[in-house]
Amino acid sequence: MIDWNTTYAAIWRQRQAFLRPVKQTDPIRLEQLLGIDLQKQQLLANTERFISGLPANNALLWGARGTGKSSLVKALLNAYRDRGLRIIEVDKQDLLYLPEIVDEIRELPQRFIIYCDDLSFDNGDTLYKPLKSVLEGSIELPPDNVLFYATSNRRHLLPEHMRDNLDTRLIDGEVHYSDTIEEKISLSDRFGLRLAFYPQPTPTYLDIVDSYFADFTGDRAVLHKAALDFAHQNAAKNGRTARQFFNAYAQNNA
Repeated sequence: MIDWNTTYAAIWRQRQAFLRPVKQTDPIRLEQLLGIDLQKQQLLANTERFISGLPANNALLWGARGTGKSSLVKALLNAYRDRGLRIIEVDKQDLLYLPEIVDEIRELPQRFIIYCDDLSFDNGDTLYKPLKSVLEGSIELPPDNVLFYATSNRRHLLPEHMRDNLDTRLIDGEVHYSDTIEEKISLSDRFGLRLAFYPQPTPTYLDIVDSYFADFTGDRAVLHKAALDFAHQNAAKNGRTARQFFNAYAQNNA
């Protein structure tokens, strides 16, 4: 059994069917996350309500890769763990075990976020069905001390195709979606808080680079040019690329 008084995070391991305590959590802090102030504010407000015992929503963080979705969830743990927040990470293929995981923690005094990174489903995938029951309950209401936070590159978590819209109709000024679209939207609708993350502009990317190179004493213009060249090489200007640039450039210029 995990002592949740001293353990702040755990990861579900399917093969052994148990929660493995995390000894070293990611130290990322909220103030380190730049360019996502609005998303940060909304998720913080929701999490603050949750740990205060007030009604709060399950959250879906969706959008462009490398923009801080996962880092924001990890930073929440460092901000609120002293107030009883705990995180359990579950892979998509292990969503089948969500009911068992929830049963294990529903009577505990801590507040739990069950977190799934890079969540999406393929056509014909049925793993989202146990997720639906955890998000809104079945015959048994979901516990007050559990929320589900997920990150995804897809807004509706399921693949969307043009043919899905063929049966959509406009009736009396209202859109009536096809059954296929309704099924796909119904899953994301269970997340009361849906936050969009968009590609970051060049100034934001360079601000993130500067935050990693706070003690840099060389020519900032040269540093920025190298950072932009690195971003063009990797076809992405975001926080993840800035971190990768720091790992490569700092070592070569130590």
